Amino acid sequence: MTAATTPSTDGAAAHRRYADRMFAEVLVALRHRDQRGFRRACDDVYASTLDSGAVGAAALHAAELAVQHAWDLNWQPAELDHALRRFAAKVKAPAAVTAWMTRLLSDASAGRMRAHAPETVTARWHSQLEVLEAAVWWGADEEHLAGFGQRHGLDRLKVLGGAFELMRWIHHELPRLEKAGHAPGSPVPPRRTASRATQAADQRMLDRIRALLAKAESTGFPEEAEAFTAKAQQLMARHSIDHALLDATAGGGDGPDTRRIVIANPYEGPKALLLQVVAKANNCRAVNFKEYGLSTMVGFETDLDAVELLYTSLLVQAVRAMTAANARPDRYGRNDVRSFRQAFLSAYADRIGERLAEAAEEGHAEAAAGTDLVPVLAARTEAVTTAFDELFPNRTTGTARIGNLAGWASGRAAADRADLAARAPLPRTGRAG
Repeated sequence: MTAATTPSTDGAAAHRRYADRMFAEVLVALRHRDQRGFRRACDDVYASTLDSGAVGAAALHAAELAVQHAWDLNWQPAELDHALRRFAAKVKAPAAVTAWMTRLLSDASAGRMRAHAPETVTARWHSQLEVLEAAVWWGADEEHLAGFGQRHGLDRLKVLGGAFELMRWIHHELPRLEKAGHAPGSPVPPRRTASRATQAADQRMLDRIRALLAKAESTGFPEEAEAFTAKAQQLMARHSIDHALLDATAGGGDGPDTRRIVIANPYEGPKALLLQVVAKANNCRAVNFKEYGLSTMVGFETDLDAVELLYTSLLVQAVRAMTAANARPDRYGRNDVRSFRQAFLSAYADRIGERLAEAAEEGHAEAAAGTDLVPVLAARTEAVTTAFDELFPNRTTGTARIGNLAGWASGRAAADRADLAARAPLPRTGRAG
């Protein structure tokens, strides 16, 4: 449809139907990767004399459909936000443009949530949207385009162009991901409900862990903090074993789950390595997708929660220690801060893996007193390994070259000083680091 074929009817409903039809042509061209058709359809919208409110509502609806397409490809809200920022950095988009484009994505996500019944949305999904501040702030959809422009100091054509680019990016730049978690639209899969006694025991264990962490955070003595947090890690291991025994006694359980974590720039490689060693110490498996800045974990829900908490806490400590450490010139006078920090974080992850394995082993030994845990833990490990292998049958293992010995030594030392626990529960966003 072109400006010449704009309908003469003044009715708002007619204008909206024609506007929707124009944007449908935009989406069809994107689905067929028809670049010429896409540009032509966009030009038709720009040239249209339809009511601006009708065009704005149609633009928002089309952006919502594009977001739904991303969700159908198993992308979650936090991952989309991360991927868009990553793409903007790749194409060297100005910071101001990145800021309002991510807000446009959040608006489209919030708008699309209206199509899904509350009972089909998990708490984790809601939490991601909350962290992104994705909420319907506008009144009628016809008001969104103008209101968005006023909020961000943009004219109508600039906002329309942003909507077109957002739709193009989703359809042409995002691959299908493995399923992780539950997207809105279908009933939330049932989970085994623990008894009140079990829930009370879980709460008591969490209270003990929080108390240890509070002591670790408040003490000014590194050795004392390490003792408190190592004990907290042991309790987490025992907590995992308690759930393993409960599942075995009940004749099964919910089985391994899948969860993705955002690995943010810079130094993505060492950060992903840190996640992998934390996962391994807690009976989970993790694989990193460097191209997208994402890592996927497989494990039982209790263990995944522990990994997410520990990883986030340890990463905060690692970045703080890395920033405080000074890269010293080598014998040739070179002072490569990037290679120092890369080596620092790699060494930190390596040493943390050793410490976590030791703490987990002590927790297992304590919990095993009077109980034959070997078949229970073996079955749990086998279930995780099988699920992981089925999900990622073609994964490859890589090695990283360490080019800064000073950074490596400094990172190992920082890992020895690290608290092996988290400060507080994570918001369920999938983001970390």
